[in-house]
Amino acid sequence: MNELLQVYALCVLVLCLKMFAISCYQGFFRIRGFAFTNREDAAFFNRAVHSEEVPQVARAAKAWANDLENIPLFFVLGGLCVALGASSFPTVCLFAGFTLARMVHTVTYLAQWQPWRTLAYGVGVACLFGLGGMLVTKLI
Repeated sequence: MNELLQVYALCVLVLCLKMFAISCYQGFFRIRGFAFTNREDAAFFNRAVHSEEVPQVARAAKAWANDLENIPLFFVLGGLCVALGASSFPTVCLFAGFTLARMVHTVTYLAQWQPWRTLAYGVGVACLFGLGGMLVTKLI
């Protein structure tokens, strides 16, 4: 297995685990507060249905939604970079930069830290554009 594929696979794994962690975070706060918006969940725990999510769950859902707007693009662009044999060192840097930026974005989103959340988001987007640029140079 080549180095680029190994780094890509590691980044994909880290990003998937990060998204799983957000799900666990939401579940923790739902169960801790016995605050369920789904009737069947509330009934299972013999609790009343809540009309709104607790703030931590709502915030994590927004971080999750943001991941769904960005991480699939990384999966596609990164996979194409691996398949087309993009230049190793810059591509590895972009893979690592994107993954780190998404990790920081999630932490800062949940902690409500600005401007760090926006900066992390911007770094991630810049890495996606960089991967797109790597593909353009490979295809031309």
